Amino acid sequence: MLRGGGGVQVRLRVSGGSAEDEARSLCDWLLLDRNVRRAGRIEMASSAPSTPGQQGAAILDLVSLVLGNGISAASLGVSIATWRTTRPQHPTVTVERADGSKVTITGASPHEARRALEELLGEQQ
Repeated sequence: MLRGGGGVQVRLRVSGGSAEDEARSLCDWLLLDRNVRRAGRIEMASSAPSTPGQQGAAILDLVSLVLGNGISAASLGVSIATWRTTRPQHPTVTVERADGSKVTITGASPHEARRALEELLGEQQ
């Protein structure tokens, strides 16, 4: 389980295909995952900074998660890896913490995704 109180914020960036469509698909997938949904706040976000006076909607190309103590990196890693297998091109997912540290999930193995997220989120095994 995630250590510390308050939660950890991460952003998921999807590379491959239409960034907005793939991010929306991943967001929907995570919202359907009971473990992720119950332990975190999931929403779409934009990688572009907002501009005062800008008209029109920003491109929502990121998934923002605030993860509470009720979810493990392993569970999130398996969910992301499983989602990737449902996509035709198996998009790359980069998970970034607020401090700028990040990992990129490119393989199809849930074990690799789990291990990468455990390292990023500072979990001890």
